Amino acid sequence: MPVIDADTHVDETEETWEYMSETERRFKPVTVSQHSALEGQTPGYDRLWLVDGHLRVRRIRNDKRTGTVQGARELTDIPARLRHMDELGVDVHVIYPTFFLSRVTDRPEVEVALMRSYNRWLAEKCAQSGGRLQWVAMLPTLNIEASVDEIHWAKENGACGVLKKGVEQGGRSAGDPYFYPLYAAAASHDIAICIHSGSGEMEQNDLRRDHASMWSRGLPVIDAFTNMIVKGVPDRFPGLRVGFIEAGSSWIPYALDELWARKIRQAWHVSFDLKTDLLKQCRFYVACQTQEDLPYLFEHGTEENLVIGSDYTHADGSAEIEALQLIREKGEKGTISAAASRKILDDNPRALYGL
Repeated sequence: MPVIDADTHVDETEETWEYMSETERRFKPVTVSQHSALEGQTPGYDRLWLVDGHLRVRRIRNDKRTGTVQGARELTDIPARLRHMDELGVDVHVIYPTFFLSRVTDRPEVEVALMRSYNRWLAEKCAQSGGRLQWVAMLPTLNIEASVDEIHWAKENGACGVLKKGVEQGGRSAGDPYFYPLYAAAASHDIAICIHSGSGEMEQNDLRRDHASMWSRGLPVIDAFTNMIVKGVPDRFPGLRVGFIEAGSSWIPYALDELWARKIRQAWHVSFDLKTDLLKQCRFYVACQTQEDLPYLFEHGTEENLVIGSDYTHADGSAEIEALQLIREKGEKGTISAAASRKILDDNPRALYGL
């Protein structure tokens, strides 16, 4: 059975920004160290990216804590990453960014330059892996026309998804018509919209001591799930697939209950289609974690819509280097069915990412 890790990461390097045009090179992030500004920070957080006048952490990773090595994290040694995947029993990594998990600029021209360069760098790296490294492109959503162009380029160059934040652009939820051109382009190009944990606001980033707040991490993902249903996004864009990544899946029953209450008790105010087999009919996929009560979640119609990721390269609350092996073992031991294990590890991520 092929095994697909639905959520891994890359640590960007100086090379990431070498794909900018001559006129864009003034926007290149620069690596700096500001020990005094980070007093009290966790060790490894004292290396920074300076971009457009703003500081963002450029982490110094601990090999033991992450279970990875630098060459694999930064894609400077792709064979090393592939060998490690073999050791972990994983066939495919779907790669998300690190740098862009919080907003890095409010200027459209800077965002376009950064994300175009990142996409071209990552596409070139993944093309060397024989199909085993798949990637999710970044969209400069400050410029919707450029984002649509980037969806076209990304699809033509091997991307399996495009990333957006659950809430971004001045507090716009995912069902806001502002984002409809992105959904139309993604649906027409048969590429997934991937709503990854993180904040779309400049103030919410990992330099802040309250970065552990769920609002800067998982809650925007849940908001996107409910908001897209209320605004009828799945019906407006038939064929659109949406992934909700790195926020766990135990919130699904809560979100379904919230939607039911809103539909029944606020019918005077809002009207939307709350489908019986919601996740399947809406083509929504959610990344679960190994500690969650999967049999209970299956009772809520999730078996064909859960995926799992290791958060490879990171070392936060979502990171579990052996997550996929543990799902395989749950299927072997009967904690979940063998069929459910296969769906989480292969069928469902294959469907989400169109692999």
